[in-house]
Amino acid sequence: MNTLPPLDEQAANDCAALCLYIQEKIKQNNGFLPFVDYMNWALYAPKYGYYSGRAEKIGQYGDFATAPQLTDLFGKCLARQLLQILPQTAGNIYEFGAGTGKLAVDILKWLPENAWQKYYIIELSADLQQRQRDYIQNKIPQYAHKIEHLCRLPEQFDGVILGNEVLDAMPCEVVEMREDGIYRMGVANTPQGFDWQGELATGFLLEQAIFRLPESVFPYRTEINLQAEAFVRTLAERLNCGGMLWIDYGFDAAEYYHPQRTMGTLIGHYRHHTVDNPFVFTGQMDLTAHIDFSAIADAATSQGLDFIGYTTQAAFLMACGITDFLCELGDTAGEEYIKTAAAVQKLLLPHEMGELFKCIAFGKNIDPDWIGFGGLDLSGKL
Repeated sequence: MNTLPPLDEQAANDCAALCLYIQEKIKQNNGFLPFVDYMNWALYAPKYGYYSGRAEKIGQYGDFATAPQLTDLFGKCLARQLLQILPQTAGNIYEFGAGTGKLAVDILKWLPENAWQKYYIIELSADLQQRQRDYIQNKIPQYAHKIEHLCRLPEQFDGVILGNEVLDAMPCEVVEMREDGIYRMGVANTPQGFDWQGELATGFLLEQAIFRLPESVFPYRTEINLQAEAFVRTLAERLNCGGMLWIDYGFDAAEYYHPQRTMGTLIGHYRHHTVDNPFVFTGQMDLTAHIDFSAIADAATSQGLDFIGYTTQAAFLMACGITDFLCELGDTAGEEYIKTAAAVQKLLLPHEMGELFKCIAFGKNIDPDWIGFGGLDLSGKL
């Protein structure tokens, strides 16, 4: 913790206020708050939560960098995929967790205007909504009237649902398998601050833990993201015609719950540092866990969606032509080409984002042969 950049005065005050609030919640809950609730408050508490607060989250001065921040060729690849699908729908695009708005701008720069009707951004953070509006107005003012922010889910979807690094930001349950049982992990107040505490798991969470966790590995701590799975089921129920595409870091179930992955994937991000302790800088640090893509596939297909494909981010972007787009920049000795090539390498290389990040898609009443899934097929691992 000593190596982390310190909080400024405003951030420290916000952190202290949120900690007092959560401490009171723990007292009201008989000294135990399930971690999923702590994570929810840490990320989304009004005014003080990570995604509700004032601090910059994404980019050089934030806590992490996303693919759209690296190069607009990421959005160009998605635009090429959308161009194939949208004509089969009402032409709407629905983006969840749009960040700064850069992905929307990059997609719409390359997507012919007659190929889409409306671009909906579903965003909970009022701060991010305003940043997105400002960015869009600055970069593509001619399309601002066709871009609409929503604070709640539409009753029906007709078009394509997009989410880049969205599912990993949803609060997850943390469970721990010990020799005497499976525990639901939570948070307790201590003189030193927040700390882990467990109580025996019950009900549906216990059933899911028994089903997913390996046998006879003690202790074994991991995550189960029931909220992300319920979210995908809800969207699937409301999708009349179109598709959904999720891009995130994660694994299939066998790899996610591998016997050797004894400490799970939960991690914090603060000023481009990774932090193992989720109770550091509460509300000022991003908390995230990898995605169980097998569970996401089950959630979508259980509601009648067709499975479209599952592959690595590298394979998806290659199939959508990212290297062709790079070559179109021309002069390989030029500054623009060198900078873009470095970003593309980060998106594609196995030890960077190329293999850890996956793409998974589902559809309803549309052609299942998407160009992005025409290469490496990992669906057999799900």
